[in-house]
Amino acid sequence: MDTNSTRGSTGQLSSTGSTGGGMHHSHSTPAGVDGGARTPPATPKKGGKMLAIRVQMLDDAVTIFQVQAKATGRVLFDQVCKQLHLLEADYFGLEYTDAGGTRYWLDLQKPISRQLGLSLVDPLLYFCVKFYTPDPGQLEEEFTRYLFCLQVKRDLAQGLMQCNENTAALMASYIVQAECGDYVSEDYPDHTYLSSYKFVPQQDQEMERKIMENHKKHSGQSPAEADLNLLETARRCELYGIKMHAAKDHENVPLNLAVAHMGIIVFQNYTKINTFSWAKIRKISFKRKRFLIKLHPEGYGYYKDTVEFFFEGRNECKNFWKKCVENHGFFRCSSVKAAPRHRTRVLSRGSSFRYSGKTQKQIVEFVRDNYVKRQTFQRSASFRHSSAHSSASNMHSSTVGNSISAHPLLPLADSNLSDDAKEKDKSDNEGSYYIHNHSYYNSSLPTYKEVNGNISNLSANASYNSKLDDISPIKNLAKEQLLNSINANTTTNGTTTTIIAEIEGEVKKRTKLPIDKTYYIAKEILMTELTYKKDLDVINVWFRDEVGKEEPDECSILLTLIAPLAQAHGQLVKDLEQRLQGWDGKGGPRATSSQRIADVLLTHLPPLLPIYEEYLDGHILVLERLDAAFKQNSHFEQLYRDFETQKVCYLPLTTFVLKPLHRLLQYQNLLQRLLRYYGPSHPDRADCLTASDTLKDLMQPVSETLEHSENLATLCELQRDLVGFDNLVQSGRKFIRHGCLLKHSKKGYQQRMFFLFSDILLYTSRSQATLQFKVHGHMPLRGVLIEEPEGELANYGLVIYGGNRALTVAASSQEEKERWKQDLQNAIQLARDKTDTKITYLSLKSCSSSDEIMDQCGNDVGTQTKPQPQRSNLKVHVCWHRNTSISMKDELVAVENQLSGYLLRKFKSSNGWQKLWVVLTSFCLFFYKGCMDDFPLASLPLLGYTVGAPAPDDAIGKDFVFKLQYKNHVYFFRAESEYTYNRWMEVIGSCTTQTKKKKQIIVNENSIECSPEK
Repeated sequence: MDTNSTRGSTGQLSSTGSTGGGMHHSHSTPAGVDGGARTPPATPKKGGKMLAIRVQMLDDAVTIFQVQAKATGRVLFDQVCKQLHLLEADYFGLEYTDAGGTRYWLDLQKPISRQLGLSLVDPLLYFCVKFYTPDPGQLEEEFTRYLFCLQVKRDLAQGLMQCNENTAALMASYIVQAECGDYVSEDYPDHTYLSSYKFVPQQDQEMERKIMENHKKHSGQSPAEADLNLLETARRCELYGIKMHAAKDHENVPLNLAVAHMGIIVFQNYTKINTFSWAKIRKISFKRKRFLIKLHPEGYGYYKDTVEFFFEGRNECKNFWKKCVENHGFFRCSSVKAAPRHRTRVLSRGSSFRYSGKTQKQIVEFVRDNYVKRQTFQRSASFRHSSAHSSASNMHSSTVGNSISAHPLLPLADSNLSDDAKEKDKSDNEGSYYIHNHSYYNSSLPTYKEVNGNISNLSANASYNSKLDDISPIKNLAKEQLLNSINANTTTNGTTTTIIAEIEGEVKKRTKLPIDKTYYIAKEILMTELTYKKDLDVINVWFRDEVGKEEPDECSILLTLIAPLAQAHGQLVKDLEQRLQGWDGKGGPRATSSQRIADVLLTHLPPLLPIYEEYLDGHILVLERLDAAFKQNSHFEQLYRDFETQKVCYLPLTTFVLKPLHRLLQYQNLLQRLLRYYGPSHPDRADCLTASDTLKDLMQPVSETLEHSENLATLCELQRDLVGFDNLVQSGRKFIRHGCLLKHSKKGYQQRMFFLFSDILLYTSRSQATLQFKVHGHMPLRGVLIEEPEGELANYGLVIYGGNRALTVAASSQEEKERWKQDLQNAIQLARDKTDTKITYLSLKSCSSSDEIMDQCGNDVGTQTKPQPQRSNLKVHVCWHRNTSISMKDELVAVENQLSGYLLRKFKSSNGWQKLWVVLTSFCLFFYKGCMDDFPLASLPLLGYTVGAPAPDDAIGKDFVFKLQYKNHVYFFRAESEYTYNRWMEVIGSCTTQTKKKKQIIVNENSIECSPEK
């Protein structure tokens, strides 16, 4: 048929590129989902009427956004996605209803004031799923899957997703499992705990019993697993994602039309009678109230060439046509053409509307390359019941991606993101759209641009607390630019040696001057000093603000001790920056005064020593008081927990308390590094020796105290992670090792978390509901024996005898087994040699077969049963997921191996490199946009990773590049010099399994391994 017969405009989807508005992503708790800030900052007024638009989120919370009336829909949609920190944004849309009840998607390219049917008087839009993916496994983020589940839950409750009772009960049970946790008979004696929640329109007692029976079967499923099971069940329903649109055929028979990923579907009531797949459709168009589907002749031989349907009105017809255009563009095309809409004059050629976002294929590729692992998000507390046992009804925080396997790290800027389009589109009575099924156009990935590695433009918008040395945003920007110039080795004579990011393979090289190694050691001192100052401010500024004017006694000592340290090191940072700024980079034995660094330290260290001595004397009391207040004061406990969930507190608070001791060890190591490099006649050597001698008197008590302090802090942190053992912190008890082993029981080998102390061995499992570890049993070490098993477990197994119990366990490798065996033997010998028997143990007699009745045991013993949010990168949780272990010796080694600085991270799908500020501490890499950012954007736990040079097959072709790998997760990072490369290799190597023991690692393909990561 001639296309002009419908006077419709054509649009081929044949070119590459996308104007989709991919949103920057953060691992913070999204507002609008968990009761966070409901009103984001308003759009700056640049003239024109401002609209206050209400947006109802999927959890029914309403957030108000302010935009200009003339702004396009894209402005509002981007604000909503930014508020949610949503990466996979193109699956969603904003929907509104006109006076007649017809639901429209907000057109992202048209001004909001010109959207058909959208009231400008107190407008209300709904954030909801726009494109229902047929494969939920393609959704990369757990948060995205959670939003899909909220949509499915709403569709089920409103009767939009009709299905049989058994399927509905199964889906409802997954909803309960995700929000309520495991079924516990003591908390839920009958089905009435479900009565106050509406799962389906006709919900009765029989339906609630079916839901309860299904709920019982889901024990052990995490919220993320329950979400995925819900989506897998929902996608098999015939009405999954189906939104009906009333129409009639040419015989005036009432029908319902719907559009989905596979094509256009025809229903009679709710019974599907026909499907027009995209592969069989050549063209779709509308002409006033008529909706036309033109088919390929070979597709439907018994049908006429064109199928015609009639809508109630022209607006309803065009609305459905636009939805068909968008669904085809999203699901069927590899990319869409970024063509501006034409403005009609006198004669109209039809609607110019086309889908303008990313296609599903582009989203999958984009997200895999730009994914950042969100730490936690708070699930909506939509499930309520009146059970007397409130502990089970409390909503728990979900740790995103229970796998700690480090998906791709950071959100990368999409250079295809353009300013808000100002194109206008005239609503026409006619339009057509050609379906191209045989051309799948190759789409290039977004181009990532970075100018000379400078990230100062990123930090310009960062909100830096004015209390930190009263630095204004402008001064903060200038400071970031200064540090970037230092990092780029900018010289005073204008000659620059800069490591820059490659842009699509273009390599820019500058003539390099010989750089003295002293320069890089000095830069390391400055970079680590910056991180240390920010760590001090976590307590001195952020924690001080959190406790407010109350300043409870538990915190007064800590805040008094930390304040003079923060002030003194703020001045030290400024002096180090000034020295590095004037460095000329030439070096050599005749170095001038501007090429010295030890004199700066020597100036500051003597007045600092009395402050550190006071802190050394008082920090143990601080840890003890914090722990006592945490256990005894519920108000302080909540304050403490709330602060640790803030993004700025990226480590446990006790770790920040110990940072001053860590820094003293780092000063000693850095000065020793300078002394090893300096020759006898170097002018900085004398100051370096004096500074080192100044520290000597303090280092002896620091070394003696640190192990005790680290042990106390570890016990306090582990106590908060354990349920069922409340007497962990005791005088004389020392932490030795914790990690994951497989324990043999009647059910076979099961993953268990073991905690070895100087007097006792605990074994636990991780609760999916609380993300804590439930104690199954314990063994006092006095009288314990260990022996090597025979048979298939000879390589990796151990048998532990204690009292009348024997535990058969298996490690993940021979090396891991040897670590446990050696530590167990040493601990058993020390326990036998001890004469003190006053240490009491928790009785677990009721749990002699604890693996079978662990839930009962966990509820009977101990008090910590409330769900508490846990950061997924805490070492104990990483050990659980990575199937490895950490000892106190490893902790003490890691204290001395901390590093900060800029690195270039290679993009996975191109030759580009992204510049990041990286901090290594506590066995984890933390990534920032810039060194002045208050909190990290992402983290990469290093336990289990290996580090080394890239292989020839990696085809990197660059100097100073190191490779991090864990299973199939691979990252490449590039340092600026040989010295910094070696330093990063050294400190990362101390955190990975590769170099914990400098022996040849024994590899056995028959090793027993149990890892939840996929």
